[in-house]
Amino acid sequence: MRATVSFALLFAAPLLAATPLAAQTRHNSDAPLDFGAEHIEVQDKAHRAILSGSVSVRQAEMTLNAQRVTIAYNGQIEKPQATRVDASGGVVVTRPDQSARGQYAIYDLNRRVITMLGGVRLTQAGNTVNGGRLTINLDTGRAVIDGSSVRGGAPGAGGTTTTAPSGRVTGTFSVPKRN
Repeated sequence: MRATVSFALLFAAPLLAATPLAAQTRHNSDAPLDFGAEHIEVQDKAHRAILSGSVSVRQAEMTLNAQRVTIAYNGQIEKPQATRVDASGGVVVTRPDQSARGQYAIYDLNRRVITMLGGVRLTQAGNTVNGGRLTINLDTGRAVIDGSSVRGGAPGAGGTTTTAPSGRVTGTFSVPKRN
């Protein structure tokens, strides 16, 4: 099962009550990535940095926390730039109005898309959606959640993406109190 979620529509009641639509802003994916970790290993020839131990990566108003993060960057000597962030181990991505949790996350900075895998939970304004995979387009705010899950490790590292036995997306939407 696949669910398409547009936060402006799905959570319209809580969002419209709290924030005018014009006040919602697009994520600044051009902002620098600030990070903190217990350990960093820079593999310059491979164009990547591996962060481990209570990793926190912040970009503008968004924060990603995980146990391990690999930041890939282009090979430009004069001005290297991050192109992709891979995270694993209790990944939590927070923005001012929402948070998402999963086992793995891939942030493609060029496409401005975050994909989270493995027991994903998306929460916003008291509403919760659960599934196996979540894809968020940071330009449009559109999120797609389905029942796929990761088995056997991280994708690209010997793991595969398969359909969960239930293959279902579940959740809870809050209902405003009525007079």
